Amino acid sequence: MERFLDKYRIPSARLHHWDYGWNGIYFITICTAGHEHCFGQISGGRMQLSPTGHLAHQFWLEITVHFPFIELDAFVVMPNHVHGILIIDKNDDGRYKQYKRGNTDCRDAIYRVSTPFATTITATTTGGITGAHNPMLHENLSRSIRWYKGRVTFESHRINHAFEWQSRFYDHIIRSDESFNRIREYIESNPGNWDNDQFYN
Repeated sequence: MERFLDKYRIPSARLHHWDYGWNGIYFITICTAGHEHCFGQISGGRMQLSPTGHLAHQFWLEITVHFPFIELDAFVVMPNHVHGILIIDKNDDGRYKQYKRGNTDCRDAIYRVSTPFATTITATTTGGITGAHNPMLHENLSRSIRWYKGRVTFESHRINHAFEWQSRFYDHIIRSDESFNRIREYIESNPGNWDNDQFYN
């Protein structure tokens, strides 16, 4: 597989200061408030979407319309959460200028560094942190997720006034082809493994 080509690899020492507007591949999980089963049910290992679930599916596909710097990969709408892979791919995400020192171009060095990566997909953070900047004013992960959650909520309230999301979302920065393939497989097989899902209740 040639999805990465070392383009998105990052030194682990910079994760603490990671800017979610930078190019990267992100595994996203967004849950309903109280893990309520608002999006449908699993039957025979397949997800049967409710009207609210159809909205969650539809507006995920529309993320790239409103945020053209984002690409979609695998995603699934489950009874009480959404899993998806979002790829931020900008021509210039700002790191080139930030790390250029004199005549030394450090951008390629940053992308080429081979780093340890999480061994389980549960190694996540509560997402959307962009330092002191208002995430709604920048082209970043938080802004796209806030748009998505807001749009689903607005349309869902036409048919289900009680629908709400959890206030936050979870992200995991994918840093290797192995991790990418493993998470993609997890997403695609999630309905068939629902009984063992951490959000099953």
